[in-house]
Amino acid sequence: MTEPAFAIRPIAARDDAAVAAIIRAVMPEFGATGCGFAINDPEVDWMSKAYAEPRSAYFVVERRRDDGMLQDGARVVEGGGGVAPLVGGDEHVCELRKMYFLPTSRGLGAGAALMARCLDAARGFGFRYCYLETLSGMDAAMRLYERSGFRRIPQAMGATGHGGCNTFYLLDL
Repeated sequence: MTEPAFAIRPIAARDDAAVAAIIRAVMPEFGATGCGFAINDPEVDWMSKAYAEPRSAYFVVERRRDDGMLQDGARVVEGGGGVAPLVGGDEHVCELRKMYFLPTSRGLGAGAALMARCLDAARGFGFRYCYLETLSGMDAAMRLYERSGFRRIPQAMGATGHGGCNTFYLLDL
């Protein structure tokens, strides 16, 4: 039996540097570097602590690397995503947050699997809705959101501080 291409697990403090590096590598691909984007959120450097708060969870996606650079079979964090209460929002609304993948983990089904894990966590926390905001040009991500049942909404919700985002989605959990 072959080992799965990826594994998903809750974030640990040892993952903080890798997750920060992924966020800082991926967001510039889509021009999301200036003021008003998640790349500048202080929590980027301490995601494990930020998502240890009540009704919050962050998961990392690991892939096995057999490229001669790492010990044979070593797993490396290549993506992540989480949910947390929507800042400035209703107690029944969570936000899908900081879901990013390195190019090497895209197209493997990791996004759909991570989305399912995040939405299961949100339901478990008792949320009724999941909100997210994104940016035009993140087409593959938007297709994933729509396949997952999210519907576009006309304006932002809550007070995320991400004024650079221009596309908004909501899902009834």
